[in-house]
Amino acid sequence: MLDLLLRNGVVRTMDDRRPRASAVGVLAGRVAGLDEEVAGVPARTVVDCDGAVLLPGFGDAHNHMAWYGMALSEVDLTGCATLEEVHAAVARRAAGLDHDGWVVGSGYDDTVLGAHPHRAELDRAGGGRPVWLKHRSGHMCSVSSEVLRRAGVLDGTAEVPEGGVVARDAAGSPTGLVEEQAQQLVNALVTPVPVHELADAVARAARNYVAEGLTHVVEAGIGGGFIGRSPVELAAYQLARERGELPLRVQLMVASDALHPLAGHRDDDVRVGLDLGIRTGFGDDHLRIGPMKIFLDGSMVGRTAALTEPFCDHAHGSGYFQSDPAAMRSLVVDAHRSGWRVAAHAIGDSAVDVAIEAFAAAQREHPRPGVRHRVEHAGLVRPDQITALAELGLVPVPQARFLHEIGDTMFDAVGPDRAPWLYRHRSFLDAGLRVPGSSDRPVAAGAPLLGVQSMVERTSRTGRLLGEHERVTAEQALRAYTTEAAWASCEESDRGRLAAGLHADLVVLGADPLGVPASRIGSVPVVATFVAGRCAHGADWVESRTTGASPQPGPSPATSSGAAR
Repeated sequence: MLDLLLRNGVVRTMDDRRPRASAVGVLAGRVAGLDEEVAGVPARTVVDCDGAVLLPGFGDAHNHMAWYGMALSEVDLTGCATLEEVHAAVARRAAGLDHDGWVVGSGYDDTVLGAHPHRAELDRAGGGRPVWLKHRSGHMCSVSSEVLRRAGVLDGTAEVPEGGVVARDAAGSPTGLVEEQAQQLVNALVTPVPVHELADAVARAARNYVAEGLTHVVEAGIGGGFIGRSPVELAAYQLARERGELPLRVQLMVASDALHPLAGHRDDDVRVGLDLGIRTGFGDDHLRIGPMKIFLDGSMVGRTAALTEPFCDHAHGSGYFQSDPAAMRSLVVDAHRSGWRVAAHAIGDSAVDVAIEAFAAAQREHPRPGVRHRVEHAGLVRPDQITALAELGLVPVPQARFLHEIGDTMFDAVGPDRAPWLYRHRSFLDAGLRVPGSSDRPVAAGAPLLGVQSMVERTSRTGRLLGEHERVTAEQALRAYTTEAAWASCEESDRGRLAAGLHADLVVLGADPLGVPASRIGSVPVVATFVAGRCAHGADWVESRTTGASPQPGPSPATSSGAAR
């Protein structure tokens, strides 16, 4: 007997061997079969989909789950259009805090505001409290004088980490802007965040994710650097899972700062990693260690990405690297040699050069065919670099939604001649590369269907077309969020398609993304989401169309025991 039968639907399997079906049977968390493969088999629960569209559950190959979840409880600055609005938001939050309480906000955009918030104004708005406002890119922040004082910047005792900048005005006084690795000076004042608070943030994020049809995400950096919130950050995901509050599958990138030399046997050839030799692949189907994440450069919108030619506003120069390129190359080679997949954050084309050189050296010195190393963002890629990426079998992970949300400022940054190289897609496909869908949430909106729309349209908020020849079809865009997202995580044998034996992870939509105008794809409603055959979102919709026993949302399958617990 089947656990669940979804019938009378428009099933787009994303499986070339059988692209369409009308029924999906589920047993023990996996797809038992389609149509005639399950015809006549009784089911404990039958759901009449009444013509709704069924797809494999969406995957996000690069997001920041804990960061996003924490931002949901912080002062939301994403809608602020002026510095005055930022200051007012800070003042409102400060009014409800003790004198020593921190005002933490996130999502401001200096390209919208016209400038970064200055510490003098934050002092006034926050009433002398510590104020920490995070830029939407995550690669910089603006802080008040009290934060700078506690960090040792004002008295000159702070040691600014390599690859970071504490901005100063013409007189040499700190403005309050802190860039890239220098943010560790601020992080040191507020981290580690307690595991239970991080678990709460993960749970908040997860509820929104499944409501958007996501059944698998890759968390793009935990455990170290300016992106980490605790050296035991993995424990927060485990706690959320144990509570039954992690209803989707998560793969965790480990920040390069968390890796350290290992003293195994000389024949083991394991140079760097985590204690006990834990590396990429450890875990189970629900919670698993993914690649090592290394930052090579910074942000396009923040003008800290490393370019071979200067930004068009020359005051910003050509950006900079997070560390000495030779040292970063060595770390990539050692991680590769030690059995890790590597995800290299490279936005500018100069950083992409470093990534290509490092991965080429790694494969030359220690061949590991088919390892699927990744270039995160691949924000500005020259034509000559595409061939090199393809020859090495690398996985570019661009974020198409950036084009809509910050495309205009990126155009201003690189100018019309280089704009067609921004966040490519079609050129990668034409070269034989596979491109997963991702958002970098909360830097941009994370709903997968919004990402699909941007892959098809490639227009900015003002309607500017960015790289017309990089457009893809709606079907190719859907594949990016299904089959290609699974492939990029080396999990294509378990998810990404609807076929017998694969995880019963699927999303039910109120309209067909392939049958509506491109401008409406992002607004197609997600009516239900299933993970391992259990309803993770849309219980009311499911119940209203159910015959027999109703599926219970209950604890997710994540609560079962596994190697990652």
